[in-house]
Amino acid sequence: MKKDIASILRKLHQMHGEPRVELSYTNALELVIATVLSAQCTDERVNAVTKGLFKKYRTAEDYVKAPGAELEEDIRPTGFYRNKAKAIKSIAAELLQKFDGAVPDDIDTFATVKGIGRKSANMIVGLAYKKPGIIVDTHVARVSGRIGLTANRGPEKIETDLRSAVPMESWMPFSLLMILHGRYICTAKKPDCPRCLLREGCDYYSMGGT
Repeated sequence: MKKDIASILRKLHQMHGEPRVELSYTNALELVIATVLSAQCTDERVNAVTKGLFKKYRTAEDYVKAPGAELEEDIRPTGFYRNKAKAIKSIAAELLQKFDGAVPDDIDTFATVKGIGRKSANMIVGLAYKKPGIIVDTHVARVSGRIGLTANRGPEKIETDLRSAVPMESWMPFSLLMILHGRYICTAKKPDCPRCLLREGCDYYSMGGT
């Protein structure tokens, strides 16, 4: 059954307010770094770390030139700091080498950067440059499947399904609201269906989910 996307968006707005990302940033590069640090870490902790980090490192070149051990120490509270420091330095180096240190404003181009991928490219380019993009993270994949917007499991196929279902001008608001919904109501372990305004049109709820 075809879903009423306008109704879904309206109800997501009612539950979560304005579409937003909960990471703090002022430009595309800062969003790249915050996104890397957010892996398996709360946005709140990332924001606490980046408050000082973004004053110390302002360009891709700053991250490339930083001693690895020093960068690791700067981001240690976010966890997995060695791998994250390597990823940050690798991404920064590729940005310098291929794009003069700038974050590309094209999703397909930015997705080719090692360590980025389509999910992050859609989010970063979408937010930093106001380009339409569908962010398929674990929350969007889970909630979209439960609602019945996709029967696929692979991120790229889910992205294709959502691009077809959702009007292009709503791709980013939809993505951000779905992430908030998956984070706070339609959680992985126990979705809070009684609080969910989407339940009447939701496949998961109609099949006995509670």
